[in-house]
Amino acid sequence: MIVRDADRVLVQGITGKQGTYWTERMQAYGTRVVAGVNPKKAGTEHCGVPVCASAGEAMRETGFDVSVLFIPPLGVKAAARDAIEAGCGRLVILTEHVPVQDVMELLAMARANGAIVVGPNTAGLVTPGECFVGFMPAFESDVFRPGRVGVISRSGSLGALICLNLVQAGFGQSAFIGIGGDPIVGTTTRDALQELDADESTDAVVIVGEIGGTMEEDAAEYACTMSKPVVAFIAGRASPPGKKMGHAGAIVMGDKGTYASKRTALEAAGIEVLDTPSELGRALHAALG
Repeated sequence: MIVRDADRVLVQGITGKQGTYWTERMQAYGTRVVAGVNPKKAGTEHCGVPVCASAGEAMRETGFDVSVLFIPPLGVKAAARDAIEAGCGRLVILTEHVPVQDVMELLAMARANGAIVVGPNTAGLVTPGECFVGFMPAFESDVFRPGRVGVISRSGSLGALICLNLVQAGFGQSAFIGIGGDPIVGTTTRDALQELDADESTDAVVIVGEIGGTMEEDAAEYACTMSKPVVAFIAGRASPPGKKMGHAGAIVMGDKGTYASKRTALEAAGIEVLDTPSELGRALHAALG
């Protein structure tokens, strides 16, 4: 799920306002955008690349490795199916408010075809100094800088804040993986942690979690097996039980998904859980010796 500068990227929904704006930013940063999709504008050119009627047509004409979706919620399932059936191995779904049933169906399609889905409701992926896919400010050098710390975040804004603190502390990122803030996502915190654990350019990992669900607890189980240091920050410490806070996945019911349960699980795995993002530099310097 880590993107590289050699990856060919398809933009589904390239001609829309957001698709256009972020395609131009991705291209300027070094992302290899090879084509876009808009059935109504097939045969034209946009942002310097051909616009195709479908992902299948784009695969035949240019080929692509990653597809990023700037698609309205009700169109996501069809667009994802189009990319998966075309043979796409990785999908980055930025859209939020995708119907849960649609998400379940598209994730089942992806599993059946061996494709990886990041999102829905993800801010995207960044490999500083190489490329980015989505709408993270990879081009801001005070937020993203090449380095050897991997960052996993359910939230784009919190992830950017953590990356800012990393740079201010003298570190840089090997990769940023935004898994998305919806209750059901294709890539979990544990999946991303395993990816960064296997990545030779990553020396340490920062987990940016939030209340709701059990992804951080599941990741803690894997972290026990790692030799690379891991630190974490969990948002939602003061959130009242039973009330949704921010992301659709950030809701606590009973004793599941609470701040306390996540912190306990992470600390039991030997992970330092920070009270504030400003403590990140001190924690990483200590963890890396």
